[in-house]
Amino acid sequence: MRISTTSCLCPFLVCLCFIQRCYGASHHVPAKVPSKNQTKLANGETEVHHRPKRGWIWNQFFVLEEHMGPDAQYVGKLHSNSDKGDGSVRYILSGEGAGTIFIIDEVTGDIHATKSLDRERKTHYVLHAQALDRNTEEALEPKSEFIIKVQDINDNAPKFPDGPFVASVPEMSEVGTSVFQVTATDADDPTYGNSARIVYSILQGQPYFSVDPKTGIIRTALANMDREAREHYAVVIQAKDMAGQVGGLSGSTTINITLTDVNDNPPKFPQKNYQLYVPESAQVGKPVGKIKANDEDAGINAEIKYSIINSEGANMFSITTDRDTREGIISLKKPLNYERKKTYTLHIEGMNTHIDPRFSYLGSFKDTATLKITVGDVDEPPVFSMDYYIMDVYENAHIGTEVGAVTARDPDSRNSPVRYFMDSKEEGVRYFSIEEDSGVVRTTQPLDREDMPWHNITVMASEVDNPSLLSHVPVTVQVLDVNDNPPEIAADEEVIVCESSRPGQVIQTVTAVDKDDFANGQRFSFALPSQLPVNPNFTLKDNEDSTASIIARRRRFNHLTQELYELPIVVWDGGEPSLSGTSTLTLRVCPCQRHGRIRTCQGEAFLSSAGLSTGALIAILLCIVILLAIVVLFITLRRSKKEPLIISEEDIRENVVTYDDEGGGEEDTEAFDIIALRNPAAAEELKFRRDVRPEVRQHCGPPRGRRSPSVELDVVDVHEFIKQRLVEADMDTSVPPYDSLQTYAYEGQGSPTGSISSLDSPGTHSEQDYNYLDDWGPEFQKLAELYGEADSDVTT
Repeated sequence: MRISTTSCLCPFLVCLCFIQRCYGASHHVPAKVPSKNQTKLANGETEVHHRPKRGWIWNQFFVLEEHMGPDAQYVGKLHSNSDKGDGSVRYILSGEGAGTIFIIDEVTGDIHATKSLDRERKTHYVLHAQALDRNTEEALEPKSEFIIKVQDINDNAPKFPDGPFVASVPEMSEVGTSVFQVTATDADDPTYGNSARIVYSILQGQPYFSVDPKTGIIRTALANMDREAREHYAVVIQAKDMAGQVGGLSGSTTINITLTDVNDNPPKFPQKNYQLYVPESAQVGKPVGKIKANDEDAGINAEIKYSIINSEGANMFSITTDRDTREGIISLKKPLNYERKKTYTLHIEGMNTHIDPRFSYLGSFKDTATLKITVGDVDEPPVFSMDYYIMDVYENAHIGTEVGAVTARDPDSRNSPVRYFMDSKEEGVRYFSIEEDSGVVRTTQPLDREDMPWHNITVMASEVDNPSLLSHVPVTVQVLDVNDNPPEIAADEEVIVCESSRPGQVIQTVTAVDKDDFANGQRFSFALPSQLPVNPNFTLKDNEDSTASIIARRRRFNHLTQELYELPIVVWDGGEPSLSGTSTLTLRVCPCQRHGRIRTCQGEAFLSSAGLSTGALIAILLCIVILLAIVVLFITLRRSKKEPLIISEEDIRENVVTYDDEGGGEEDTEAFDIIALRNPAAAEELKFRRDVRPEVRQHCGPPRGRRSPSVELDVVDVHEFIKQRLVEADMDTSVPPYDSLQTYAYEGQGSPTGSISSLDSPGTHSEQDYNYLDDWGPEFQKLAELYGEADSDVTT
């Protein structure tokens, strides 16, 4: 089949059609039909056919878009080699648009486009052609594929899809400064002709801006464009295809360009001189006026800092900048006084805070103005001569005693008379009053310094002509002291007397207190009451330094004999006139350890202060009874246990009974006889059963003050003595059949230093002083007490 296009609409398409035909013939025809119905084989031989081979001869088709003619647009022709022109061949077309857009003449193979095509919607169509025998419907040629391309025409104008645009550039920019770039799009084929070749031009915005015809970059075209003169510009840019030739299509867009501000304008005050009226009653720290300098710039370039540059104005006034209104707010720093100064002159400077050095050639970016402030006279309340008053008066003063006086005056030129009175809002007892005309303060109640040494009151003053204007002043009244309170002994703690105190020993140093106040310090004197007999136990020594010492007059005290002593002391103060007071101290006798440390008083005080309730005591007694019952039951069970009458030597049972009882010491003679411990020789004469508890006696030992008879001990060996006692116990048939533990506190004989015990010594009195035993510690405390008692008995 051969495809031929007989109509090339435009002259410049002729060459293209020729090239396409050659290209199609050389690439799409697999083999020429050999002449004389022969086919050359690979081995060089020639095969002869009975019927010649038929093949397609076709080319690529083109159809112009947007065809608006009344007839269908001719596209091309299909032709097969088997077609002899007798109508025996039928051509069939299939594929995209076949039968709807493209139709074919079955006899001639001519193809027509029945509709107008748009290349921007679809650029080409793929179709399939087939040649059939009309009689047998057999395919004369294999099905072949070909393409119909839609030929572009300039039917789309350039467009700016994102317009209009907004851009900005700083004012005063140099010529050629880039502002913005626009880009237009054209839907036509950019590879064919000039339909999509765009050129940019400026329609509106000259002479301020220009545009690059190829890139679409907009630049400044005028120097020193001033934002303050004109801020906004509307620039219209046109894009035209066909490289700008006549007949090309065009589109346009608008770019709204704004000149941004730079600091090229200094601040300016509208006028050089201003006046302001300020009443003298204006409050310190409050605004009293405003002033403003104009700046044609915007944003931070128009920010202004105000300052007062002369000392007269800066001392009395301050100025700050309001960020919103850019005004200078003038405030008062000190109170105004019309009577002292009636006018003030302020030199105010306004200066930009952000200065652009590029425009320094324009001069300093600041300006000054003069503000004259006139102080207005206002009726003011009275003014006291002092900010506060301090007065004093003696306590116990008579009612109506003058304390002091306050004075106030009218600061205005009229000098109106002033009236005084107390603040009626103060609560409590009123101790003072004030004279309305003179301002003299007097007492209305008796004053007691010990009760309230200071009084704070408020005095008010007002003008007689204008009572609504009030002034206040604080008044502090100090109550001076009078010696009206007797002194007392400062007894914060209980006075403790150790049992081992010696004559002349200082028991405690006491001081005195006095509610009165003495300017040069308190001086106290101490003594025992003269009307009472001499105290045999204690005496008092005045140390002449406002203290006194309590001194013991006798040796040793016993808390069991007498625990508490009372000692009255008279104290005189150093006032005028001098007052005295008598205080009675309670002295408690306590056993003390070495260095006078208390041993038992604290424990007794603790028990006495515990304050056990009746219920707690009953519970404790019940517990004790139950424990005693358990002990008795245990002892009964042990005694009821049967023991064999004869115990072999191998079956020796030891019975060691432990008594957790500290006993009464050597002075306790109720439990057992300790004569054997002190004198074995004397115990031999008074032999009795040692494994049986002795009967309770009223007085086991000799009466106090009498010594046991002196018995000369023979030379006895302790080992032999104990062995003898052991044999004695073993041979005694009257004792229970168990061992008894016997302790012999015998130190033996033969010591080269002799014995320090006086138990076996003769009962003669020694002249030696044993007071040094008190310093030996708690181990020798009892020994010191025994010798102390002996000395006391002998003295008695």
